[in-house]
Amino acid sequence: MRRSDSVEGDRRSEGGTETGAVSGRAPLSTQILAIAFCLAVLAGGAAAQSEPAYLSDRGPGIPTSLFGTYIRSGEWLVYPFVEYIENDEDEYKPSELGFVGDTDFLGHSEEWEALLFIGYGLSDRVALEFEAAIYTEVSFEKAPEDTSGVPALIEESGLGEIEAQVRWRWSKETERRPERYSFVEVAFPFQKNDLLIGAQDWEVGYGFGVVRGYEWGTLNARMSIAYEAEESQVELGEYALEYLKRTSARWRWVATIEGEDDEVSLITEAQWHLSDRVFVKLNNGLGLTEKAPDVAPEVGVMLSF
Repeated sequence: MRRSDSVEGDRRSEGGTETGAVSGRAPLSTQILAIAFCLAVLAGGAAAQSEPAYLSDRGPGIPTSLFGTYIRSGEWLVYPFVEYIENDEDEYKPSELGFVGDTDFLGHSEEWEALLFIGYGLSDRVALEFEAAIYTEVSFEKAPEDTSGVPALIEESGLGEIEAQVRWRWSKETERRPERYSFVEVAFPFQKNDLLIGAQDWEVGYGFGVVRGYEWGTLNARMSIAYEAEESQVELGEYALEYLKRTSARWRWVATIEGEDDEVSLITEAQWHLSDRVFVKLNNGLGLTEKAPDVAPEVGVMLSF
């Protein structure tokens, strides 16, 4: 149960389970997207600036944690979006859910989230990010062969993970060298009594990446390490190789191989630019390894101010 380019919390051994049928979908996600489209009508266009050829796909901005998305100095990015994740082989241990047993099992999980991303370009070197899962709904079914005390069905809903990032550019791309950047991300422990949603303890990550633009597209490679306070250990975090290509003033395309541990996914995205200040992101993740989420579609509207 992990999401892209974020500090993700494993299931913890604390209470807060709820059994029963899956509740109805919350209308909040629809409201958020409706508001975003209304704001899109009010957003104006911005004049294009001449740029070096290696910036033609992305522009001069700093890489954000969102696929194929960069932020400029003084720019605000506001991105309301919804995401669905389904995993038929979601690995877990009963001890992670507050029950006896350290055997690995593969359960089934479904997750809906309504999220809000806000980014600000503090300068041409530093950017700030905030992302909140305003509403999360998770349904988890344990493996049939699991004879532990884990309920057959566990459901949780409410406020999901809240995290913040600081991203800084070590050096800009030139004709001879790629751009280099780093980031620090923090997930806040606001869900101490939940098992499946949010973070139950502090989680911190540090990452490093390089970006290089070519005539045939732009590559962005990154990797990170993560520290989880509950387990008091540092381990390899997410890693990814992203490809971005701008084919017209309206369309940009993204393809990314992203992994964490033994979960590797292919993420594809279409970006439909309605103007210089508004574009729609149509995203989908496809699991390439057994334990990765099977599908993870996402849709949202990016607003630039």
